[in-house]
Amino acid sequence: MMSRFLNVLRSWLVMVSIIAMGNTLQNFRDHSFLSEKLYTGKPSLVNGLQARTFGIWTLLSSVIRCSCAIDIHNKTLYHITLLTFLIAMGHFLSEVFVYGTAAPTIGVLAPLMVASFSILGMLIGLQYLDMDAVSRNKKKN
Repeated sequence: MMSRFLNVLRSWLVMVSIIAMGNTLQNFRDHSFLSEKLYTGKPSLVNGLQARTFGIWTLLSSVIRCSCAIDIHNKTLYHITLLTFLIAMGHFLSEVFVYGTAAPTIGVLAPLMVASFSILGMLIGLQYLDMDAVSRNKKKN
């Protein structure tokens, strides 16, 4: 039986994935979203190509996260999913503090908070994955 924590984590990953799919559509529909909400430090650098590239990255992250929610016991997929959140956090932090293309507005703070909570949840979830693996092995023997 899967732990309650892993079930909550799966639900969180699905929710984050669905929101990311909506964000992907927004990036393809109108690139002004990025210059008005995220890259407010240098909005002139945002163009359609950059928005679509950001959208494709977001879509890929969404698919990986949803796949992990479906197969949460796949350790390789779990680690790749964790890495997507680390990369997202690194991206937004570097845009604020290194490149100056983003400011610490709600548009940047929201994805940083989602990435932070997700990283924390997934790191905690690693302990539950190990416990579930031990439990499943005992049931087999």
